[in-house]
Amino acid sequence: MKKSKTCDCRKPAAAFREAACCHGGGSGKIMPSCSNAVRLAAGCIAKSVSRLTALTGACGTAFPGFHASPNALKQLLTAALLLSAAHAEEVGDRWGTEINERAYYPIVDVPIPDNLVIEAGAFETLPDGRIAIGTRHGDIFFVSGIDEEKPQPKYHLFATGLDEIFGLAWKDGALYVTQSAELTKVSDTNGDGLADRFDVVSDAWGYGTYHEYAFGSKFDPQGNLYVGLGLSSSYNSHQLFRGWAFKVTPEGKSIPIASGLRSPGGIGFNETGALFYIESQGPWNSACSLKHIKEGGFVGHPISSNWYDYAPNMGKAPEQPKSGSRIIIEKETIPQLEPYAVIFPYIRMGRSLSGFVIDGTKGKFGPFEDQIFMGDYTLSILVRATTEQVNGVWQGACYPFREGLSTGILNTHFTPGGKLICGGTNRGWPVRGLKPYALARLEWSGKMPFEVERITITPDGFKVKFTKPVDAETGNKADSYKVTTFTHEYHQGYGGPEVDQTAPAVTSVNLAEDGMSATIVLDTLTKGHVHEFDLAALRSKDGEPLLHHDAYYTENEVPAAGK
Repeated sequence: MKKSKTCDCRKPAAAFREAACCHGGGSGKIMPSCSNAVRLAAGCIAKSVSRLTALTGACGTAFPGFHASPNALKQLLTAALLLSAAHAEEVGDRWGTEINERAYYPIVDVPIPDNLVIEAGAFETLPDGRIAIGTRHGDIFFVSGIDEEKPQPKYHLFATGLDEIFGLAWKDGALYVTQSAELTKVSDTNGDGLADRFDVVSDAWGYGTYHEYAFGSKFDPQGNLYVGLGLSSSYNSHQLFRGWAFKVTPEGKSIPIASGLRSPGGIGFNETGALFYIESQGPWNSACSLKHIKEGGFVGHPISSNWYDYAPNMGKAPEQPKSGSRIIIEKETIPQLEPYAVIFPYIRMGRSLSGFVIDGTKGKFGPFEDQIFMGDYTLSILVRATTEQVNGVWQGACYPFREGLSTGILNTHFTPGGKLICGGTNRGWPVRGLKPYALARLEWSGKMPFEVERITITPDGFKVKFTKPVDAETGNKADSYKVTTFTHEYHQGYGGPEVDQTAPAVTSVNLAEDGMSATIVLDTLTKGHVHEFDLAALRSKDGEPLLHHDAYYTENEVPAAGK
């Protein structure tokens, strides 16, 4: 049985410091979002109630503004124990590949000074090579030294006083910052290294509660930025345009372009420039997914249709989908409806997926050029995705990549040196990683992993590409390729089970002469289903098993023969 993290009762101040940093400090309030840190502090109190007085002093030192009497600390203990019970939730099984992953993609901790709280929500590379980091606390730091072999980064506070930063984009000497209530241009006009001008670029949407996050993209080639807006709550859009996506033009015009978002985790482009966002599991979304945003589109959650009167460019609101149907069926009667491009099976491939980035490192990060990398907040993992357009509809596959991160991942970014930096927090919802916040850097060791590089669809099956040659003995056997399928109910309930399972037969296999790909033919392709691949039987020419033998392809369309 794995041991859970416990508080070192010789260091009560550290326990309370975690609790303080977890929610920003200074208020004296213990919030449910602090449960991970408070749980450790509570354990410390429970083991030695006689130390209440000492803990009071330590808490006052580590948590300015908090002054607790012994009675208040007893109340804290009670509350913390209740919170611990409420949040002692299993987040799901592990892949079990962490030890082997280390040989190919080691994780390097990026130190954070003790006096800083950096819950990274957004990253951007500056012209001088430094990395700008926007935080949930509303700070922007310029950080140098992240790419060094043994990083000892220097943190420069550029701006503060913003709110829940989930988008940073640099243009013409300024940062464009997506925060909950607006898109802000942040500038240093006198060159002293500190932000001194904050211009509103767009505040075309409402804001009234913590759940109403806003996520911002990088600039597209035409100079537009895109913003994805979370609902007021899972089932409500109380504030203007909550649950919509916006395009903000270089002239500052704010154009609503899509409805039906629930709770985005990130927004950006694939390698072709098509716009996508990450959607979270919840009402009308039985699993997390990557969804294409098309101007005039509707991406599934109907509660935000109440704002169509304020978006005349969007035309008539979509018809109400039928709860309990399937999205592939509803798409036939709701022309604006965009199906999931990539479904990430719940738990197996994520519970709360977050910001994503394209590998444009030209091989510095290994064999996954032009693929999408993203983190998961709850499971503290990183996954990959690939997309393709078939009959005008986007679809694609997802693949495990790396587990063992130390906190909940909110965003990812490639550094100038071709390394992947990620960061986040464990504040708000259950998280596997134990740290309240962290920055981590992944780099390719130069050793080639044996992996599924990508899966694409054919008129009667799939083409599976690999990073190393497959040996002929296992690669030519049909039973080395196990495929099952499932879909979800498209319904207003929160999440949902996998349903309508099938097990198509692999009728033939054509392994390429170089062993780098295999084309398989199935007896049935099922539109609207996730096709789950289990390739554990395959071996490389060196006799290795796949590092990750599972992959999941979401099929919306089938290409015509001859294409």
